[in-house]
Amino acid sequence: QVQLIESGGGLAQAGGSLSLSCEVSGRTSNTYVTGWFRQAPGKVREFVSAVNWSSGKTDYADFARDRFTISSDSAKNTVALQMNSLKPEDTAVYYCTIGTWITVHTGAADYWGQGIQVTVSS
Repeated sequence: QVQLIESGGGLAQAGGSLSLSCEVSGRTSNTYVTGWFRQAPGKVREFVSAVNWSSGKTDYADFARDRFTISSDSAKNTVALQMNSLKPEDTAVYYCTIGTWITVHTGAADYWGQGIQVTVSS
């Protein structure tokens, strides 16, 4: 059974940094991409970033491309999201998800973490 457990997050000031971690267990042949989504109050859940465990290929939403870095550690079965130059608009609940390249990017993957709060103060 695939399980995702997020950690990290919390409160940061604008311009600061935070790191999120997603611990993954029970990966299968159809769960080789892990990604992050976020959902701010009153807004739809949106794609943030994704990484392919096998190839190391990464992808970012435009708002994350120059500020966030995603990485995977197969030995630890974790995916990290390093967030720098944070802005108040980055405030949201961040979710880890796992699936294929397409299902992760479209938000259609079957497996999701419970979410973790990130709050950026101005």
